[in-house]
Amino acid sequence: MKLRIPIAVKLITITVLLLLSATLAITLRSADYFEKESRTREEENNSQEAKARALQIENLLFNLVQKTKSVGTVLYNSFNNEEDRKASLDLNFKTDTSLVAVEVFTLDVNGQVQPLRKTVNSGYLAQFKFDDSYIDKIRKDKEFPITSVFAGNVEIMNSSEPDGVPLVTLGVPFVKDQFGRITHIAVSDIRLDRIQKVFSAKSERTSYLVDKRGKLLAHPNDEWAINAFDMAKVPIVSKSLIEKSITKQFPYFDPETERDYIGAYYKTALGPTVVTQIPEDFVLLPSKKVKQNAFFTAGMVLSGALFLVFMFSFSLTIPIEKLLETTLEVASGNFDVKANIKSHDEVGQLASAFDNMTEGLKERDKIKNVMNKFHGAMADELMSGDAALGGTKKEVTVFFSDIRDFTKFSEGHTPEEVVEMLNEYFAVMVGIINRHNGVVDKFIGDAIMAIWGAVKKEDDDPYQCVKACIEMRQALAELNEKRIARGKTPIKIGIGIHTGDAISGNIGSDERMEYTVIGDSVNMAARIEASTKAFGADLLLSETTAQIVQEQFILELGGKAEVKGKSEPLCMYKVRGYIDEDGKEVRVQTEYSDFAAEAADKVKVAS
Repeated sequence: MKLRIPIAVKLITITVLLLLSATLAITLRSADYFEKESRTREEENNSQEAKARALQIENLLFNLVQKTKSVGTVLYNSFNNEEDRKASLDLNFKTDTSLVAVEVFTLDVNGQVQPLRKTVNSGYLAQFKFDDSYIDKIRKDKEFPITSVFAGNVEIMNSSEPDGVPLVTLGVPFVKDQFGRITHIAVSDIRLDRIQKVFSAKSERTSYLVDKRGKLLAHPNDEWAINAFDMAKVPIVSKSLIEKSITKQFPYFDPETERDYIGAYYKTALGPTVVTQIPEDFVLLPSKKVKQNAFFTAGMVLSGALFLVFMFSFSLTIPIEKLLETTLEVASGNFDVKANIKSHDEVGQLASAFDNMTEGLKERDKIKNVMNKFHGAMADELMSGDAALGGTKKEVTVFFSDIRDFTKFSEGHTPEEVVEMLNEYFAVMVGIINRHNGVVDKFIGDAIMAIWGAVKKEDDDPYQCVKACIEMRQALAELNEKRIARGKTPIKIGIGIHTGDAISGNIGSDERMEYTVIGDSVNMAARIEASTKAFGADLLLSETTAQIVQEQFILELGGKAEVKGKSEPLCMYKVRGYIDEDGKEVRVQTEYSDFAAEAADKVKVAS
């Protein structure tokens, strides 16, 4: 038996003593210091954040007050006819999408509040399936403090309802009589998102806006803002409601969330208050990092200890250096190397295990290279665990493409020419699919079935799929130019895309299985691809996919078609181009994008 000399015997005694002394000294002295520094810094950041948001929202509210007064003046003033008033409202109200409604109120001889005139952005309310009467409804339901506005105050209230229109109501006095008494006020309803966008950013530090009663006007959580949650019980909010100072910051414990916070508030000139808070445990994170750095420092001390034992470390360092060189070779993809280290300690055992591992990696690499050619990105998932039958339900975007008149092409060409054409075509299209994170599931003759979201789900899978199709459209035109130059027949294709749920996994038997996706979504995509012939288009999207990507692409309703297996006609959309980063339309069409519509099997165009 060969004698094994453990590395621990050589190094642990010296290095542990040095490491422990360094760790204790640094941790005890620095952790407390950094905790104090972190708290002070975050308190200052909190205060500055609250002030910055308050000034931003204050400017926005002052602007809305002026707009409300401007429209209120138009409603209040006398005009020769209503056409002149309408023209003035078109200039002052309808051009500003922030205002949803403006109404002027006055006091009658008995001191009772009476409505004078109002104007409403009916188009905006129609987006939520409401008419002008909705404004009267929220006046009644929300009980806006009109009396307070007649007393000379500017009032702001969240008038949003969970199933209604997200609005903030603003009331301002704007007409006085000769005795200085307010006779007319203007009440405007403003889109909540105009205020909400100031607080839309989400981070560990949360900023939100409350009114004079502590109810939410804006919050990073849209649902909270729409429900106008009452925040008066939050310690920082309740403090701001009773304090006269404009701004203040202090730590507090929130019993609702059972967490400690560092908070600050800043009151705006119009009444609403900006509150900014951050969890204390997040603030103290740097001090925890300091403790971790202490261990790093201990490692540096350990390096000094290694220098002291350098004279007797050759038996360790030389084999490790050789093992490192071999590791780098393996990392670069060269599996034909061996460490061949003969050492009677742990390094020798490690080298032996490393050589065995290299052999295993070499075999695994061969298998993976073969699987990649047949399964693409699915190879990693197949090799990550047991290849058992079954699957999981996932939302995927399914792609089907087919070459138009392929049967006619095959009849007029030799098998070698057909295979040559398919390989040239597939090489271009598969490359585009891979670049856009798609996975080619299978080739069905001249057809390609590809999937986005089966192997690795991404939020932009539908976008990447349609973007790939736009690139395919351009690439096909370039490929056809080359084919025509060689005297070959140009290629036309049809593509169908649908997004929906499908089962992703292995199907077949224990002796022979295939990784794929199945489900109605796959059938839908196949039917849509078949419909391209009937609509004379190279690319059609289902209504589901179109709704997801409508903000990023130029879509055009292709029509409806009755397809086999579906009781209701399918609504399909053509893609004419995309919207660039500047919001401009970029049309991408070629001479192969559209062609004469023909009758298609299993597809009937609906009237």
